[in-house]
Amino acid sequence: MASDIRIRKGRVAGVLVGLAIAVVVVVLLAIHFKGTGGKPAKTVAAPVVAKVLVPEGETRVQIAARARAAGLTGSYMAASKRSPILDPAKYGAPANTPNLEGFLFPATYEVYVGEPAEKLVHEQLVTFRERFTAQDIKRAHELHITPYQLLIVASMVEREAQLPGDRAKVAAVIYNRLRKDVPLGIDATIRYALNDYTKPLTAAQLALESPYNTRIHTGLPPTPIANPGSAGVQAAAYPAHASYLYYVAGADGCGELVFSTSYAKFEHDAAAYREAIAANGGNVPTCHHK
Repeated sequence: MASDIRIRKGRVAGVLVGLAIAVVVVVLLAIHFKGTGGKPAKTVAAPVVAKVLVPEGETRVQIAARARAAGLTGSYMAASKRSPILDPAKYGAPANTPNLEGFLFPATYEVYVGEPAEKLVHEQLVTFRERFTAQDIKRAHELHITPYQLLIVASMVEREAQLPGDRAKVAAVIYNRLRKDVPLGIDATIRYALNDYTKPLTAAQLALESPYNTRIHTGLPPTPIANPGSAGVQAAAYPAHASYLYYVAGADGCGELVFSTSYAKFEHDAAAYREAIAANGGNVPTCHHK
């Protein structure tokens, strides 16, 4: 009899445990369906990674378009005005420097679609601080300019030189003209003011009253006109040992610049370029080099 009682008690205990488990399951299901409106929960998609390629020599405006295309949210232009992780004044920039142009280092960045544009700006500034070294700062001082001015020169090099071999030569022209206190005459600075990189500049635009018009004002433009990469910075830091004062695009359309020390030679080279364009129906000649 005692044995039967123990068996019955064991069965009752088992039943009670089973009922308790069932109740817990029912409660959990009720909470689950209540939280999802009575519908099965949707599967959460994994974050999508976007690669943002920022080429050397692009401006904030151009990078902002890439940020939007990559699915970043918010305003890249607003995020790249200032940042707590980088103070342009520490690189010799004036106190009224309007934004972080020049410090937004070009590279390929991986971000999540939907992240704020501020994330990309942060990564660019971190990379700049890694790549723009103490040696670059020291070299700027050896050239008797500020590190910020070195970035300005590097930005013009990036916009003007299409081929690696021309970078240091363009930098040499800039420094030579600065020493002679004559206008740099770099149309890329005017294009920066206009935010126009495709249409031919008109006579009125070439006479634009702007601190970025290096045809009518001597000295450097007030800010970088693009965001240079390491090669542009190195060219600005170590210009070619040459007395060039002028350059113009080569008449063959292959991207090389033709450099000269005299205005007469420059005019000859410029005339050859104009003739090549006229002979090609108003377009830049097609390069035929292998």
